[in-house]
Amino acid sequence: MDPIVWDWIGAGLRWLHVIAGIAWIGSSFYFVHLDSSLKPREGLPPGAYGEAWQVHGGGFYHMVKYLVTPPNMPDELTWFKWEAYATWISGFALLVFVYYFGAELYLIDKAVMDLSPWAAIGISVGSLVLGWAVYDLLCRSPIGRSEAWLGLVGFGFIVAVTWGFTEFFSARGAFMQAGALMGTIMAANVLMIIIPNQRKVVKVLLAGGTADPRLGRIGKQRSMHNNYITLPVVFVMIANHYPLAYGAAQSWLILAFLIVMGTAIRHFFNTMHKGLPAPWWTWWIAGGCALIIVALSRGTPADPTTTTGFLPQPAVSAQAVTLAQASEIVSTRCSMCHAREPVWDGIITPPKGVLLDTPEHVAAHAEEIYVISVWTHAMPPSNITEMTIEERRRLARWIADGQAARLAQQ
Repeated sequence: MDPIVWDWIGAGLRWLHVIAGIAWIGSSFYFVHLDSSLKPREGLPPGAYGEAWQVHGGGFYHMVKYLVTPPNMPDELTWFKWEAYATWISGFALLVFVYYFGAELYLIDKAVMDLSPWAAIGISVGSLVLGWAVYDLLCRSPIGRSEAWLGLVGFGFIVAVTWGFTEFFSARGAFMQAGALMGTIMAANVLMIIIPNQRKVVKVLLAGGTADPRLGRIGKQRSMHNNYITLPVVFVMIANHYPLAYGAAQSWLILAFLIVMGTAIRHFFNTMHKGLPAPWWTWWIAGGCALIIVALSRGTPADPTTTTGFLPQPAVSAQAVTLAQASEIVSTRCSMCHAREPVWDGIITPPKGVLLDTPEHVAAHAEEIYVISVWTHAMPPSNITEMTIEERRRLARWIADGQAARLAQQ
């Protein structure tokens, strides 16, 4: 396929995924807010649980919720499902486009596990199916009767699986696979549980019967799970821009604290929506998680670090390194993509417009090189060009000497 057409297909998929995600997240946040703000009042229609008045766009809205059976079924119902389906379909298409077609570049790291592309793809797809099955069994098991226990066990399951992904895939691939699993669980909740239960309720009501309230409770449980998972999943959606997250030595722990942070933030707003006292303690948890994440991101993978003061520092080469020597390393390992005319198949422009094909360009991007090639080893992707530990240490020495020289001039 023409590489320009191929590149625009990728842009279109990303655009679609973002738009669909906004629609799904927006409806999730809105309905959780609406559900929490409903208040029982006198004079409600028979079977109504509560009502809420809202104003928006120059008009007033009177919202009434029926837990099970409204007195009359309307001729038309609006089903909120296509946002979820479009988000997952576009997300999986992106997974195929970026990580399956580019498995050797983004999904596989032979230093982690020497997988063939088809083996890596099989593990990826299989883990999505198996992950949903395990989560669903947990919800249906006796553990699912306690929200607290289900939350703890489910959280432990996601963290354990994320650690497992780091044993199979590249750092970036493992992080994205964890996000894909959480997104699959969310979409499957809509497709397999929430919508089918709602259809069963509607079918019974149209037949003049009384629906089982348990179906609504199960749907509400899965809907709240989706609501609390949303913020970590959104971060993973854009995580390829943040190598300090996915490329750190303990990236699976970083994701664990991101989940805790996102859950705490959602709990604050969900509690506020109910009109209860604001749980300000959730922001202390979120702030603490943020600090821990920053600290965890300062651990380089597969290379010992030294400690200067409180924070670790990357190991550096014993001998001084000149700009020409550093440029030779970067040119050898990175210029197949970061050149005016990349030679890597499928890449037609240098990623993010970064050129690393001359000493001047290397010097201009020293700080970025420090983050993605010294601290995190995120680049080269999956270490496809086999940059050695010693080469990374030499880059660290060159950057450290340059920083020391700048401080001396100041």
